[in-house]
Amino acid sequence: MSLEDGDPARPRGQQVNGEVSGVPRLRGMGTAAPGGSRTEAMAESWEPGTAPGDGDVTPAGASQRAGQPEEALMRELSELVQKVVKSSSWWERHGVDISILACSFLLLPAGFLCLRSAQSIPFLAGVLTLGVVHHTLTVKGSHLASHNALTESKSWSKVWAIFFIELCSAFTVEQATYNHVKIHHGYTNVIGLGDSSTWKLPFLNRYVYMFIAPLAVPILTPLVALDLLRNVEWKAALRTLCCMFLGFYCHYWLLLHVSGFQSPWSALLCMLLTRSLLAHPYIHVNIFQHIGLPMFAADRKPKRIHLMSMGVLNLPRNALLDWSFGHSLISCHVEHHLFPSLSDNMCLKIKPVVSQYLKQKKLPYNEDTYSSRLQLFLQRYEELMVHAPPITELVGIQ
Repeated sequence: MSLEDGDPARPRGQQVNGEVSGVPRLRGMGTAAPGGSRTEAMAESWEPGTAPGDGDVTPAGASQRAGQPEEALMRELSELVQKVVKSSSWWERHGVDISILACSFLLLPAGFLCLRSAQSIPFLAGVLTLGVVHHTLTVKGSHLASHNALTESKSWSKVWAIFFIELCSAFTVEQATYNHVKIHHGYTNVIGLGDSSTWKLPFLNRYVYMFIAPLAVPILTPLVALDLLRNVEWKAALRTLCCMFLGFYCHYWLLLHVSGFQSPWSALLCMLLTRSLLAHPYIHVNIFQHIGLPMFAADRKPKRIHLMSMGVLNLPRNALLDWSFGHSLISCHVEHHLFPSLSDNMCLKIKPVVSQYLKQKKLPYNEDTYSSRLQLFLQRYEELMVHAPPITELVGIQ
């Protein structure tokens, strides 16, 4: 991938409030990742006590010593995080998040029964309950399962991944793991790979994309999954189809026989309503935390600690989103990208250690409010979501 000509000492593109403007055009995710095996192994699992590898391609003629300070920083931070992980109990490492998912399951009967009421308040309470439960299982549950963060057992991790990703979320485990864990995490903000460009729909205007299009997420998700099944083995595809059908049918059956819906169309409309309840923040969070930050070419990306500190942003804590999406997707996204196999609760626990360390070493630690990012994207929608991004180059740390 060619780079623009110019002074390599400065980021290419205007920098506003510490953010490099612009994002890439929509493109496929089938491009082979340079140095893929090393980075994919790093992104898929992080073991306490080891510094995740970088998988960088060093420019010709660069001194091998140039990357040593950055690798030492990552190693030192990993050791600090390791101490926190080792001193944490099973409850802190897994129990808290498992309890949140279990509580969500326990709320399902109350949600379906509330929908039986002819009164508006209980009915709306049922819609809200089922909507929050759905997003907790499909976003938080699927995200943790894709990173094997729910359990230390590989066998159970596979079971939970199938349950949350395929049965609850109507997606395919293999493609979800590849696109999210190996590509997005392995090549965060690397153009053409993990640059979040799959979230872009440049043919939509800003208001349609930000406020109307999210309502279509429950419909688009299984359609995208069906298209991606062409890239998996037939056994996996058959398993995914069975799980997707079972998940949809169970939801539909419960609405008819427990909630008392009289017509199929009313049940389907309720399914759409509950499954899209938090679709707006889901879309917003996914674009707010990466797009608008520095983007890098595959052969000029910095070392891992710089890549994640520059290309990832944390939002403030929010009770509803923390419960439904998880800390690693909201207020601890930087921590999650640095140590992706840690659970939501552990990302929250290591947050003071990571933030203090990055600030102490004069590294970026991006934070912004939800409303500020929303205003930014509405004001600069074409620049951020339509046009191609500038490429950032950093001298001495590639």
